[in-house]
Amino acid sequence: MSDGKPGTRACVIGWPVDHARSPLIHGYWLDRYGLDGTYERVAVAPEEIDAFFRRFPDSGYAGCNVTVPHKEAALAACAEVEPVARAIGAVNTLWMDGGKLCGTNTDALGFLANLDETAPGWDNEPGPALVLGAGGAARAVVWALIQRGFQPKIANRNVARAEDLAHAFGGGTEAYPWEARQALLWDARLLVNTTSLGMKGVGDIGLDLRGARGDALVTDIVYVPLVTDLLDLATSYGLRTVDGLGMLLHQAVPGFERWFGLRPTVDAGLRARIVADIEGRAP
Repeated sequence: MSDGKPGTRACVIGWPVDHARSPLIHGYWLDRYGLDGTYERVAVAPEEIDAFFRRFPDSGYAGCNVTVPHKEAALAACAEVEPVARAIGAVNTLWMDGGKLCGTNTDALGFLANLDETAPGWDNEPGPALVLGAGGAARAVVWALIQRGFQPKIANRNVARAEDLAHAFGGGTEAYPWEARQALLWDARLLVNTTSLGMKGVGDIGLDLRGARGDALVTDIVYVPLVTDLLDLATSYGLRTVDGLGMLLHQAVPGFERWFGLRPTVDAGLRARIVADIEGRAP
C-alpha cells in the first residue's frame, strides 16, 4: 500500500478512456480528505498496452485502474495477482509493491457493497439468481454471488459462453440458452442484468416481470442511464431495485486506499457528483 506521500499519482487506462468517470470519483476523495495527489486519464491503444505495462514501474504512477479493453492484458502483465482476479480472469486495479506490478479485481467487491448498502439483508436467504449475460462483468457478478451462497443461473444468447462460465465457477452455477430466461425468473431471488439490453434505445430484455417472485430484487450494472428500462419496469411492479452506480463507486475504494494511503467512504456527496455528471449538470 502507498504511504500517501505528497504528489502521489494514479490514473485510469483504456481505449477509449474519455468516458471514464474514475477521475471524478478519485478527485472528489482527494479534495475531501485534503490529500496532495492526482488522478488522470491515459489513453492506451491495444497495440501499445504491453509496452505500457513494461514501462509502468518507471512511469511515476503509484498504480492505475484498468478499463476495457485492457483487463485481461493487465492480468497477464502482473507479477502477483490476488485470487479474486485470477478467478474472474481480469484485473482492474494495479499497484507497485517492491518494484513488482501487482493486481486485483474489485468489480465483485463493488457489486456486493452496492447491494449491501442499498438493499440490506438481500442475501439473508440465498437461492437461485438469474444472471443475464456471460461477459466479463458477468464473471465478477457470478463469483460474487457464489461467495454469498447463491446459485447463479446464467442465460446468454451464446450459450457456449454461459457454459464456459458455469464450468469455470461451479458452485451450483448453471448455463441456459437466452430463451430460457423467462422460465428461470419464477423462483429467482435476484435478477442481475450484465448486458447492455434495457438501456434507452439499445434493446429490450424481453422479460415479463409479472413472473417474478414478489420479494425478488432486481439490479442492473448499467448506470447510464441511472434508471434503465428494466429497473423502471421492476419498480412499476412493486419489486425492489438497485441501480448500477453504487458498484462503480464502491469498486474504486480499494485502489484509492492502495495508492493514497487512506480508505475513502462512498457518501451522498460523491453519488450526487457523479449523478450530476451523468445528467450533464454542474455538481
